[in-house]
This record gives sequence, structure tokens and C-alpha cells, in this order.
Amino acid sequence: MVGGLALLIGAAAPAQAATAAAPAEARSAPSCGAAATAPMAAATRTNAAVGAETAPGTGPTGSPAPAATGDAAQQLAYSLAPEAPIGLWASSNLTLRTPVSKGTVRLDVTTQGFIAASLLMQRYDEKSHRWVDLDVQPTGTEQPDKGAFSFPLSVAASPDHPATVALRVQAIDRPGRLAVTASVDDGHGHTYRAPTRNTVVDRPTATVTGWPRGASLVRGGAAKEFELTVKNTTKRAYPALNAEYFAYGQSDGRALAPKDLVLQQYVPGQGWQRVSLVPGGCDPGMGAELIPTAKKPLAPGATAVYRMRVAVAGGAPLVNVEAGVSVGAGNTSFYYQNLPFKIRAK
Repeated sequence: MVGGLALLIGAAAPAQAATAAAPAEARSAPSCGAAATAPMAAATRTNAAVGAETAPGTGPTGSPAPAATGDAAQQLAYSLAPEAPIGLWASSNLTLRTPVSKGTVRLDVTTQGFIAASLLMQRYDEKSHRWVDLDVQPTGTEQPDKGAFSFPLSVAASPDHPATVALRVQAIDRPGRLAVTASVDDGHGHTYRAPTRNTVVDRPTATVTGWPRGASLVRGGAAKEFELTVKNTTKRAYPALNAEYFAYGQSDGRALAPKDLVLQQYVPGQGWQRVSLVPGGCDPGMGAELIPTAKKPLAPGATAVYRMRVAVAGGAPLVNVEAGVSVGAGNTSFYYQNLPFKIRAK
């Protein structure tokens, strides 16, 4: 096995359809509200966030150390997990049965339902014991569904002594499908290609109920209750599921502040608990991390329910509020839903 480098980021994921709620926005959240105040609402990753995972078999993919892929007759073989849930690493590996000296491995990707620029690909570097990003090859902007990754390779492999490189891929945009074709230039004028492998990119389903279109709240009046339900409809457990509420509003130079809203969440066995809203991302936007309500990890088929209510303080400004919820895994968001409302005097 060998080592490599580089990085890519993704785009914000749109909401799934919500029941009895304002319709989901297309590809971007409100200017200051969702995208800026909710840390999870923009699905981005950094080198620090994705590069410090553990070795194959001990990391978040839960897969064993990679065994050789293919049979003895295949000079190059490539494998890819059949499912790649958004925000989780999907295992992959490359096996060579021919020597390569100062060669280059290339992984050409084709996506359906999301842009190729939102993919992350890494390989495990045995020398540093770290996952490192693959180099991103320029493919132009005319075909956003096409992308290419590469890394250098030198290995003394043979049919009797195959060499396997541990790889992994993560999608951080929308659901869809991903096809990967692996090839290796051996550095001596020969290029070997492996059959294309396909995987399904999916995510848990999320719905919001109880929040009507054209909602309004009266200053100092009753709270409005609503519910966010997240069901893990994938075949993988989600170890770091998180949810957040965000809000933003401003009128005539007066901005909505954390003291102007009262956000509460119902916690089984504890009743209604106050959840603190804190400024963040884009002043005067604010957000709150919701209290976990389900066991971690969220197993396939399991459901997490976030029951909330929000009220407006008596001194709040009369503004239209861009508010909503987002759900994610770690640093990656896979769902957000706008829940706007108007603050009235009476």
C-alpha cells in the first residue's frame, strides 16, 4: 500500500419534502439564516476534518482491512461498497497484480443526481497512518457530473503477491448514483483498466410536521409546537447524527436576537427544556443545537424525533423571520427545511 494527497468540498444539500411546512428551497438556504447560522447547513469539509481518521478496519466505515480484490488473472481490480450514505465513508480498494514504477492511479467518476465536485476520495497512507485526500484532476465545468481523482503509485506486485491500496469515498451533496472507473498508468507506456463499479448514494429521510404555511407568532403570546422526525432508511448506522434550529430576522435596523425567541424541546422523562440560541455564522443570525433524542449510533430503521416549540418575547422586533431546521452527520448536512414566520404585535 502507498500514500497520496489533495481535497475537495461539496455544496449545500436541499431539503426533502416536508409535511405541512413551507416548501423546501431549491439549492440554497436563506442568505443569512440556514446557510450561515447553522454550522451543519452547508455541507463542507476541510483537510483537518476528513484527514485524521484511523486505519482501515478501525475507522468510521467499519470495514475490515482490505483483502485483495479480483482474481489472479486481473492485473488491476477495483471494488466499491454498494451503498454510500451521505456523510459516511464508503469503503473501496484497488488491487494490482503487476509491477508499477512511478505510475499514476486515476479514478474517473460519473454522478447522477448530484455534482461530481461534491465528492471526497481518500487513500490510506501506511507511512503516516493517516487517510489523505486524492489529487483532483481538472475536468472542466461543461460536465458537472464528471470528475477525476488520482495519486502516484510505485509497487512491486505480481499475481502471487498482489498489492492492495485502501480507498474510501464520501458523498456530501444529494442522493443519486455514483460510477467509478479505475485505471493505472504503470509508468512504462501501459495503462490497465478495471471494470466500472457502481454505488447508491442515499440518506436518512426527514420530515417536519405542525408548521403551517404563512405561520405567525404574537409577541408575548403562545408558543407554536412542531416536530422533526428523522428515520434512518439507509443500511448503515449513523454514529454522529445531529440536528439544529436556526433563525434570522431584521427590520429598520433592528435585528432579531437570541433574547427575542424562546425555543424549547421536549425531552422524554424530563419534559420541556429550554434550548439556548446563540449568535453564529452571520450576525445577526443565530442557531441552537438540539438535544439528542435517540440512541447513538442511529441504527438502520431507527427513528429520532425532535419535538419543539417556539415563542416570541414581548420586546421582540416586528420582523419576518427566516427560520428552520437542519439535520446532519458530523460536519455534513443532508437535510434542511425552512420554517419562516412573521412576528405580529397582536
